Amino acid sequence: MNVRKLRLQRHWSQDQLAQLSGLSIRTIQRIERGQTPGLESLKSLAAVFDVPVETPPEEQDMTPEQPIDPVEQRTIEYVRDIKGFYSHAIKYVLVITMLFIINLATAPGYIWAWWPMLGWGIGVLFHGLNVFEVFNFFGPAWEKRQIEKRLGRKL
Repeated sequence: MNVRKLRLQRHWSQDQLAQLSGLSIRTIQRIERGQTPGLESLKSLAAVFDVPVETPPEEQDMTPEQPIDPVEQRTIEYVRDIKGFYSHAIKYVLVITMLFIINLATAPGYIWAWWPMLGWGIGVLFHGLNVFEVFNFFGPAWEKRQIEKRLGRKL
């Protein structure tokens, strides 16, 4: 039983799975990272996913080390990249807003908050361009060429 895969198939967050199973979020995270669950945790997860518990935890493979389809792996990585970008953009908006508030409260005669907004904004822009592959200068084709070049092979 691959806990992460079963959880994602049901479109559950780790928090939702923790609530349904009665386990802590930290326990769910550990199991998804490959730690072998205890018998009680295994029974709770099996009940939530409606699968039988037939083998002892030592023999039951619940780790994500099972072969994952390369397309599925790329999709998971892409979603993580998008999540990272959105997180970056939200932090940018919150911090820049706070800087403008501080700037207007302390020195409204000179708006210095434009400078960090511009600098960090360029970083957010490039992060977005990279994640959404608008300009894919260092994509898979580039990586393959570099690997072949370093190994001394012809393409």
